[in-house]
Amino acid sequence: MGYDADVREILPQVSVPTLVLHRRDDANFRVGHGRYLAEQLPNVKYVELPGADCLFWVADTEEMLEEIAVFLTGTRHGPEPDRVLATVLFTDFVGSTQQLAELGDRRWAALLDQHDYMVEHTLDRYRGRLVKTTGDGILAIFDAPALAIRCAIALRDELQGLGIRIRAGIHTGEIERRADDVGGLGVHIAARVQSLAAPGQLLVSRTVTDLVIGSGLTFEEHGEHQLKGIPGTWHLFTVVG
Repeated sequence: MGYDADVREILPQVSVPTLVLHRRDDANFRVGHGRYLAEQLPNVKYVELPGADCLFWVADTEEMLEEIAVFLTGTRHGPEPDRVLATVLFTDFVGSTQQLAELGDRRWAALLDQHDYMVEHTLDRYRGRLVKTTGDGILAIFDAPALAIRCAIALRDELQGLGIRIRAGIHTGEIERRADDVGGLGVHIAARVQSLAAPGQLLVSRTVTDLVIGSGLTFEEHGEHQLKGIPGTWHLFTVVG
């Protein structure tokens, strides 16, 4: 009955908004049929999709469902961001410009190479992942806040042997993974915490201290602070050790 019905004459009379979806390589109903409907219907949205399946509930259904959702709501939502809970560590090389002026380009480049080598091996030891360098510091993420703190302590002490002083900030929160980079409010909070640290100081947020209870790590009060661009007041602590 479906093959015998011929409704071509009444297609121009269909006034309601219509969505026509057609898989480009459909062997049962060639793509020309979908294109014909798009030409004849007066109020139509036509979308060609990749694939060869005739049945709409098999193969790549997500793309088809997304087009239906856009047609009905007018909004394309896209995939949910890849969000994970992580501990974020920022470090900063204190007095880098002054050291560059004192050492000169060649010796400075050699010092940076030593810095990078030490950072790589220390992160490996504490199961951290280097996201990127930030000019004269690093951004790294960890699965556990205690590991991030111990890594920051080790970096501070080992780099001091090279004549490099760092300051560090640590926060645990949700971050968004973007290919090889990370983003989100959790990253910004860690950066703001680091910016308040003095040379040689490791600052952490209250979230971090709450999560590492029982780890043997100790902290001193550093007061409540406003973090630039971040709502509310933030209670910070200095890592002792």
